[in-house]
Formats: sequence, C-alpha cells, structure tokens
Amino acid sequence: MRRHKLQIVAVIATGALISMAALADGTVRDPGVRTGAAGAGQPLKGLRSYERTYFNAGLEAFDEAETLEEGLGPRFNLDGCAGCHAQPATGGTSPALNPQVTVATAFGARNELPSFIRANGPVREARFRSTPSGQPDGGVHALFVISGRNDGTGNASACRIIQEDFDRQVGRNNVALRIPTPTFGAGLMEMIPDSVILANLNVDAGTKSRLGIAGRVNRVGNDGTVGRFGWKAQNKSLMIFSGEAYNVEMGISNELFQSEREENANCQTASVPNDTSTLDGATGVESVSDVERFSFFMRFLAPATPSASTPGGATSIANGRRAFLDVGCGQCHTPTLMTGDSTVPALRNQNANLYSDLALHGMGTGLADGVQQGTATGDEFRTAPLWGLGQRIFLLHDGRTTDLVQAIQAHASGSNSKYPASEANGVVSQFNSLSSRTRQDLLNFLRSL
Repeated sequence: MRRHKLQIVAVIATGALISMAALADGTVRDPGVRTGAAGAGQPLKGLRSYERTYFNAGLEAFDEAETLEEGLGPRFNLDGCAGCHAQPATGGTSPALNPQVTVATAFGARNELPSFIRANGPVREARFRSTPSGQPDGGVHALFVISGRNDGTGNASACRIIQEDFDRQVGRNNVALRIPTPTFGAGLMEMIPDSVILANLNVDAGTKSRLGIAGRVNRVGNDGTVGRFGWKAQNKSLMIFSGEAYNVEMGISNELFQSEREENANCQTASVPNDTSTLDGATGVESVSDVERFSFFMRFLAPATPSASTPGGATSIANGRRAFLDVGCGQCHTPTLMTGDSTVPALRNQNANLYSDLALHGMGTGLADGVQQGTATGDEFRTAPLWGLGQRIFLLHDGRTTDLVQAIQAHASGSNSKYPASEANGVVSQFNSLSSRTRQDLLNFLRSL
C-alpha cells in the first residue's frame, strides 16, 4: 500500500516540479500533455441499456478501417474515423504518430507524402484557398488516391487517377490546413439550444466591448439555425458532421451525401451510395447505416474528465482558473452552457462544461486561413472547446504547435486591408501582464482540463 501511495505522489509531483522549475528561472512553460489515465472515451453516465447498445455499435464502426469493397476513395485522407480521432482515446483528436504516413502506400498504393504530412506530426486535411482561375475554393482536397491499391476485398487496378500536386500549392501559399476536432461531449454540445448560445453572446457586454471581443454565430443556410461543429461551426448536427466526414475524408458516399466526389467509373469499387441503412436488418441496431452509428457514438460519448490536482497541484489549478476568468479568456471560452430538452435523459438539462461559446470570432491575420464556410469569413473561427485540452498534443486549427504558450500568443495578431485585428488581442495582453507564477497557474489549469 505504501508503495502505491508513493507512486501517486510521484505522479502528482511531476507536474508540480515542472511548475517550480519554470518559476525558478523566471520562465513560464507548458506542463505538456497530461499523463496517466485517458479519462475519456467512455459513454455518458445515465444512458439506458439500449442507448449503450447503440453507443457500442457506433464505437465498433468508428474503429473500423474501410476497404475498397466498402467504397473507400477514389480520393481520401484516411481509411477510418478512429485513426484521426485517437488521442487520448477513441473519439479524441490527432495521435502522436500520424497514420496517414502508413495508409499512403498501404495495399500497393503509390501515394507520395505531401511536405506537411510527417510521421510525428498531426493528421491533417488540406483545403485550397482559391481555384486555378483565382475564384474562392475552400473545399477539402483529399491527399491520397486508391490507384494501384488491392485490399484483397476490392481491386483498383483500373483506376488511373493521380494525386494533386500539394507541394506546388504550398509554394503558391494556397493551402489551408486543418486537424481533427475532438468529439468528446459532442452530444451535449448538440443539445445546447440556439437561444442559450445567442443569449450568452450578450453576457458581460461591457467587458467584451472593452476587450475588443465581438463574436457572432454561423447560421446554417438551409434553416437559419446555429451551427456548432467544425473549426468554423459550419455544421449543425452530428449526423451531418458524420455524413460529410465519411464522404470527404474517406470518399464513402452515403444517404446524406449520395454522389461520389469523383465519378470516375474505373475507380468505383462499391455500389453507390456506398453506405446505406439495411431495411431488412434483424434488429434496430443492425439496420442503421454507419453514418447513423457514428452519430450515436459521438452523441453518447462523455466529455473528458478533468484532473483536480495534475499538473501543479489543486491550489495552482484553482488559482489558474480564477486567472483564466480574470483576464477575459472565459468571455469566449465560456465555462458552462446548459443543454435543453432531449429524448435522451442523459443529455437533458445538463451542464456542458465545454469552455466555449460555440460562436465565431475574428482572429486577425496570424490565424486567418482565407477559407469561408457558411457565413464564417477567412479570419473567423469557432471558439474551440477546451474540455480535454490537458491531453491534446497538437494545438490550433492547423496543429502548428504543441506548446500552449505559443498557442496563446498566436491568438494575438494584427490587421491588414482584408481582415481586422484579432478579437483576442486585449485578453492576450492581460495574460502577458500577469506575474510569471499566475501565468504558470493558468497553464496548469488548462492542462488539468
């Protein structure tokens, strides 16, 4: 028993030692990705037995690698959901080792890796800012093709399509990169009423104005309701999010996106749409499509569990949370929003401690990617939810850094003729004015989430 207690103390002390070392030399350091149990990947508490059945079926589908027989491609970024959403557990975000490196040449494929894809870098997708004629583009351009691939369950020997020249586009400064968003707690986010999101934008209006914070929602074109999923809040529901990702990231057409993105007959290895409901399924869970299963998994997936003492200890984390609110981080990263009514009791009238207002904010020239989605302009991004941040490796929308200090500083940037200055400038300035001890406490708080 004594040995186990010593081990626990040693783990807690590690984070505290990092903080103490940082303070000793006057610097402030990101404590790094929190070690220990994932504290994520589990179903919501309070699910009914049949809801757990759908969660487990969704998890199984989420974990599967797709094949040619199932319609993979012709162009794709990866062959499964869990490869992108793996850290620190299934449903999370990009893992430390990028699976795109292996899939590029799997089963005889001859894809070359773009310069922005590395084994120790994040999973990424690429969007082009403009077309060859100079018109706005903004769409995902899949990294790999199935040409030459033979899974044993399908054959792409007749497929002759080739990869796009991504490095040429990088040279033209025409590539905007994105990393996967974590899906922990997504069902709670889905059930936050539009009215709650809109009302929250008006809270502390005077403070927000003084700090230069505005914010607005991304409204969905079809019905005018509030989007909330994706880096620019471009999607309203987990079903749409799932169907779009299946089609765009894996090239698998489905009941929501029935057309192939590339209708080359020589590159079709499965009936179209590739993924559909099975109307003669023996049970309900056997009848639903993969897109529906993905949705159930994410809808019933619990938020990541924060740590009460790691890194830095409970006092440091509590002090850091106060500083987080005092400098104004919480004006966009709203700690809690309440869900509304739901047919699922586990989602009904719950506190969603997501640390996001789910709204769009202008981030200035430093983070602008030049991509418009819905009503979101090229410099606007949804406030990223912070629950689970303690165990994320790659940060910001493009994974450009693994360091929290750099990520915070990147929120501040100036303006140009196209984009105004970042709405976060005032908050970052107040963060920078804190004592080194308080800044370290704030970083410890963020890594405790």
